[in-house]
Formats: sequence, C-alpha cells, structure tokens
Amino acid sequence: MKVFPSSYFAQKSKKFFKKRPELKNKVQQKLKLLEIAPNHPSLGLHKLKGDLRECWAVTIEKNLRVSFTYIPEGILLITIGSHDEVY
Repeated sequence: MKVFPSSYFAQKSKKFFKKRPELKNKVQQKLKLLEIAPNHPSLGLHKLKGDLRECWAVTIEKNLRVSFTYIPEGILLITIGSHDEVY
C-alpha cells in the first residue's frame, strides 16, 4: 500500500525533525513498515474516535504518533507529534 504525505504532514514533519533530527530514521522505518505491512504488531495500529473517527494512528515510540487516513490510492499521512498533539 503506497503512503502519501499530506501537505500539512510535510510541513509538520519538517518542523518536527528540526527539533528532533535523531528520530528521522526511526519514523522513516516505521512508515516503510506501514507501507509494506500495515497490520504489523510493532506499529500499534489503532482506529481513532470522536471527531477523528475517520482516522487511524500508529505508534512510533512511547509518546510519538503518526495519524493517517485510508484513501483509494493508499494511505494519506495527516500529522506527526506527541499523543496530545495528534489527538
């Protein structure tokens, strides 16, 4: 399944990696895993609720999430950040 960054995700991730460049490789590895095996247990894939009920999220590390939605072409990345920032 192909993964596409939204323009918001691209902007948000650029700012995020300026502050936390050491996480860039880890995030890229997890997104690659999302692309090839979206249900892999290490991703902690979960559906969101409430206003975000159309979205899903994966856990990059303890307090770092990436949210996304499924589109006909694959997966559209929405945002990256801490648990509180994403939800």
